[in-house]
Amino acid sequence: MELHTIRARLTAGILNKAERGELALSLPVGLVRDELEVVHKDPNREVTDRIDLIFQTFLRLKSASKVVRKLNAENLLIPRRGRWGEIVWRKPSVAAILSLLKNPAYAGAFVYGRTRTIRTGPAPHQAHLKRLPIEEWKIRVNDKYPAYISWSTYEEIQAQLQDNYAEYDRNKTRGIPRPGAALLHGLVYCGECGHKMVVQYKGSTRYICNYLRQQYQVPVCQYIPADGVDRYVVQAFFDALSAVELDAYTKAVKTIQETDETIERAHQQQLERLRYQAALAERQFNQVDPDNRLVAAELERRWEKALGELKQAESSQAQRQTPDKVTLLEPELKTALMTMGQKLPQIWSSNVLTQVQRKALLRCLIDKVVVHRLQRDHVRIRIIWKGGDNTNLSMPIPVGSLAELTNGEELEARIVALAGQGCSDEEVAEQLTAEGFRSPMRLTLLPSTVKRIRLEHRIFQQRSQSHPRQIEGYLTVPQIAKMLSLSKHWFYDRIHKGMIAIARDEKTRLYLFPDEPNTLTQLQRLKAGHIKHLRFS
Repeated sequence: MELHTIRARLTAGILNKAERGELALSLPVGLVRDELEVVHKDPNREVTDRIDLIFQTFLRLKSASKVVRKLNAENLLIPRRGRWGEIVWRKPSVAAILSLLKNPAYAGAFVYGRTRTIRTGPAPHQAHLKRLPIEEWKIRVNDKYPAYISWSTYEEIQAQLQDNYAEYDRNKTRGIPRPGAALLHGLVYCGECGHKMVVQYKGSTRYICNYLRQQYQVPVCQYIPADGVDRYVVQAFFDALSAVELDAYTKAVKTIQETDETIERAHQQQLERLRYQAALAERQFNQVDPDNRLVAAELERRWEKALGELKQAESSQAQRQTPDKVTLLEPELKTALMTMGQKLPQIWSSNVLTQVQRKALLRCLIDKVVVHRLQRDHVRIRIIWKGGDNTNLSMPIPVGSLAELTNGEELEARIVALAGQGCSDEEVAEQLTAEGFRSPMRLTLLPSTVKRIRLEHRIFQQRSQSHPRQIEGYLTVPQIAKMLSLSKHWFYDRIHKGMIAIARDEKTRLYLFPDEPNTLTQLQRLKAGHIKHLRFS
């Protein structure tokens, strides 16, 4: 019992210190802790510049493996922690780059509890660590360390890595453009599980993710109306050809030029470090007693190794090809692209282009589209363009009821308040549409939605609305539903299915049932299942 108490107190102390961000965890390469327990960036400029280069290269190439290929092509090493905490320079690997990209300390955040131990049995080898998503981290204190990147950039990197995790290697290919109505067929991926979504044309056009359902018989991840997604992506495609995006090309060229300058500086820093190490090895060899053969032989070996590494680096630098110079767009080409971007929307909406041609045009610029239904009434769309740039959009989608709207309760309260002030349904609809509210099935708020909510709260604008209609010799659906203790929807559903055959009255446009005892009896028998159909002439 005493051991459990001591362990609990020690754990509580560790957690209290971690919550303040004062727990001295081991730091990644590029961050050092001084004797006053204050964390600084490593004073070695080559180390800090190389880490900056890794982050800049990933943000441009969007792939850890491409970063490794880029660094290897330039013969650049990356700094790592040695066995005793010292800096060692090693060839880059995907695992090393990923550990650097995923470490929140580079975003200035102190984090405790990023993993959880999962045990499958009592034995030590039956336990393994599971990495937790960001939202499940136990403790996070931002701005605790000097940052190499901002926290928003860190989140962007993690989203990109998660997106890359379910890349094309475990999915089907995009396939060729087909004449179906869905413009993004073969390009849409599920933001929930990462698999490719397919098109369903039954009833309406939808993008549906049924991979896990087919493999494991679990519910469908998500299904999204295709028309709205297509419309938003096509508009983004048009915007990509606008003058603003062409000006962005100039910025991209400058970014590439700055990256080339950073790589050249990294080469010079690497040569400077190797020259220093060779000079240091030479001084150590010259200072040793020649009679101490064992020490002299080891120092001579280190000197030769340092000279070999320096010679190899200088040879690689001499053979390194100067990167191709990226040029700006010629004024004539830029004008032609702007003209095409202005005319394309008109051509798109006409019958000049076939559906296959529209899809082929989209695939010229779009690599894939990731959709994620974070809320019932909103979808997040992420367009990944050729070259790796991303465009994030948020799209409202139709839902079946007011309760499925994110701001449904607020909308109802606003309608009740405005209707109580005497505003008409049209005025309320116009004002709340301007405030960003909408009907479940529309992008604007309809007066009919306002009227329905107003009447549910018994706010009437006309005297005739304060009581149900009375038609001599007949019963309306609300009247007969109240008599039988049923909902109005029960009747409308069976009328729609043909189980109750009745026509609307030409004058009132209502379903009118004969006001006779036999009417109630027959409806009760239908409810009990004794009969299948009823007909009222």
